[in-house]
Amino acid sequence: MRAAGPHGDKWIGVVGAPGPVPPRGAPASPGPGICSTTPPGAPMFTTMHANHEHDEPDVSTPLRPEGLGLSQTLMEDVLLRRAVLEGRTPMTTLAEKLHVSISVVESLLNGLRHRKLIEYDGMDGRAYVISVTEAGHELALQRSRESRYAGPLPVPLDLYARVVRAQRPKLHLDRELLARSFSDLVIAPDLLDQLGPAIHGEGAIFLYGPPGTGKSSIAERVVRAYGDTVLVPHCIEVDGQIVSVFDPTLHTPLPEHPHGVDRRWVACQRPAVIAGGELHAGMLDLQLDRDTGVYLAPLQLKANNGVLVIDDFGRQAMTPDALLNRWIVPLDRAVDYLTLHGRKIEVPFEVKAVLSTNLDPSQLGDEAFFRRIHNKVYIGACTDDQFDWILARVAEKRGMTVDAAAATRLREVARARGDGELRAYLPGVVCELAQAIMSYENLARHVTPALVDRVLDLYFTRPDAKSATPGPSGSIDMEDLERAEREAPAPVEPPVEQVAAAPDPAEVPLPPPADPAADGLPTPPPFRDGASVGEPSH
Repeated sequence: MRAAGPHGDKWIGVVGAPGPVPPRGAPASPGPGICSTTPPGAPMFTTMHANHEHDEPDVSTPLRPEGLGLSQTLMEDVLLRRAVLEGRTPMTTLAEKLHVSISVVESLLNGLRHRKLIEYDGMDGRAYVISVTEAGHELALQRSRESRYAGPLPVPLDLYARVVRAQRPKLHLDRELLARSFSDLVIAPDLLDQLGPAIHGEGAIFLYGPPGTGKSSIAERVVRAYGDTVLVPHCIEVDGQIVSVFDPTLHTPLPEHPHGVDRRWVACQRPAVIAGGELHAGMLDLQLDRDTGVYLAPLQLKANNGVLVIDDFGRQAMTPDALLNRWIVPLDRAVDYLTLHGRKIEVPFEVKAVLSTNLDPSQLGDEAFFRRIHNKVYIGACTDDQFDWILARVAEKRGMTVDAAAATRLREVARARGDGELRAYLPGVVCELAQAIMSYENLARHVTPALVDRVLDLYFTRPDAKSATPGPSGSIDMEDLERAEREAPAPVEPPVEQVAAAPDPAEVPLPPPADPAADGLPTPPPFRDGASVGEPSH
């Protein structure tokens, strides 16, 4: 059995043990030539500016409040709430918490001081220490009835839309570079050549095929083809309302913030947002957090400039028709419409949507929808060589060796007890269960045909699982026995007049003890007093 597969006309890639995709934060920058849109050594985000020479969005650090693009009232409200939370604090701390320059904070504080809402209370180094007055506390409490937000100042919606559109990826992708992005998967060259143009081009991708063939694994790794970084705002401002966008569970920031870039933005790798069967309609629109008065961005807004994967498409709480109708316009026009205070607002929809399903495509959507998805890629079953290679690589990663006969046995039984085809997920499951058996029984870390049989007996269900007949372990399904007792006909009792009085046990003569030998029965073994059943006496 091969430990590694050939390249060229056979297949491409190396497989690792099944599990979560490696963290998108490592490495922080792409490797040499990995589809990066920013040349090595070039300043961060030069590609964004080059794409829009005549409408270049300004993401440099503002030095005056006017440069933030926000209303004076909103900035003062957030600053005052932050000062109340911090207590007696230097203005440098306020600038750090609001992610703005010290000059912006100083200018805003001067206005608050003039209205006697704050006062300077000494120095901390070269920075004034700020204390909120009683009038400031009262105003902060009054304004907190509408919003209690006191975090980084938001970015205005119009600037956010311009930056998102300026960060559209410009890929230069070929088979070699794409193979590196999928280097931990076994992918045949013809499938790789279908994925390449689908990722490189515009529009969504529809991955379909039987279950267990690797569609989810491929979908989760599409974002690896983009080797550059983007800016994601902490939050955006829409009509005086704050919408939280940055999500530390979905966005992977760079270790250091780029010099000179407005700190209201977070430099991140392109996001990959994955939703499965838990997706519902509420996750695709703005949601108000009533505790803070802040709106939470929907998934597609958090996925802007990245990849949005809808896994197990067709198994969500919302019907496929509802999801498809919701996204017909965004997929067609690259804009989305969200509901805020009962009216619609327009936001950019710069998302590479990837839909993955093992259901029949004809049952999921009509021609109008699939006409808008130009890239439809079928993910089929493994060949024998690919299956063996996956098994060898997973076993090697777990520190096990595999018999050639064991690999053959696994393929035979998998086909016989499955649907006749080989699935890419099965070698990982087999090695995981084999490792558990080896640890439990202290066996050598070597996979044999006998061990494969034991593993598959654990993995596959038995066709006679409903039977109450004792199995190899001698166990009986007690629920089946209890059900049989309940369903058995009740015994017929004789009429009352035919029932004679029971004789006194003392008056009934006891028969002589039976001789087991005379009846041809084996003599029961003698047990000493207190001995357990099956425990011999001495």
